[in-house]
Amino acid sequence: MANDLDPRMSPAERFGRELARCRKGQGLSQRRLADRLRCSPSLVGHIETGSRNPQLDFAQACDEFFDLPDKEYFVRLYRRIHQSPSGPGWYVRWLEEIEPNAVTLRTWDPLLIPGLLQTEDYARAVFRGHLASTESEVEEQVAARMQRQLILTRDNSPALWVLIDEWGLRRSIGGAQVMADQLTRLATLAIRHNVTVQIVPADNPCTDGLMSGFVIAELSDAPTTVSVDSAGKGEVSAEHELVALIWGRYDRLRAEAYRPGESLEMIKEAAEQWSRKT
Repeated sequence: MANDLDPRMSPAERFGRELARCRKGQGLSQRRLADRLRCSPSLVGHIETGSRNPQLDFAQACDEFFDLPDKEYFVRLYRRIHQSPSGPGWYVRWLEEIEPNAVTLRTWDPLLIPGLLQTEDYARAVFRGHLASTESEVEEQVAARMQRQLILTRDNSPALWVLIDEWGLRRSIGGAQVMADQLTRLATLAIRHNVTVQIVPADNPCTDGLMSGFVIAELSDAPTTVSVDSAGKGEVSAEHELVALIWGRYDRLRAEAYRPGESLEMIKEAAEQWSRKT
């Protein structure tokens, strides 16, 4: 809902920025809003600047007063502050603030089928591969990944441009049946009007793409932002030099990729090969 999607903003700052935005949208001063919420004007001021964290009853009062389409909007922002998110801070900011607001997403994955296109069983096999994860953590992660995919079915869904390494069709994740189902789903998604899938040949000479996967998010009211994976940690940034670097890698990879029609036939063929192994 916010126009300010700066990935460096803390959860408390985000809450404060949204509170100020909604207050000003209704033409209220901090004192008048404080009267409505039955708190002190200084509390409203401190929360808006991010210098004081809101409590649950304050967030609930905001949701009741502003009556936004998302009935728990401020409660959700409150939870971002007071609860441990499922994942590092950079990743949570991407999932909650960048990805859902993207107009276009361009993604490259040298190892796996991208999360937005994964089946439940494929995602479950990926998360079970993290040997330190408990079964309950795995199921929580799978549910969160399935929830993310809803952005592709909404009315204003983003355009999704997907580059996948050819070996991603051959690498066994979860076994033959899981792979057959995953690639069948991938073929189905690839013909949607807002999804374009291209396979990058296994002998692709562009070694830049082997360094990491990444996603480029184009936003209508904020700078283009990238999410870059690495073995140790990830990074979300709108910094111009990094965005330009990732754009360059994407362009080089796409120049080597098969056309969408050719890629779709490769996906269907790989799905049939996995099916014959079940």
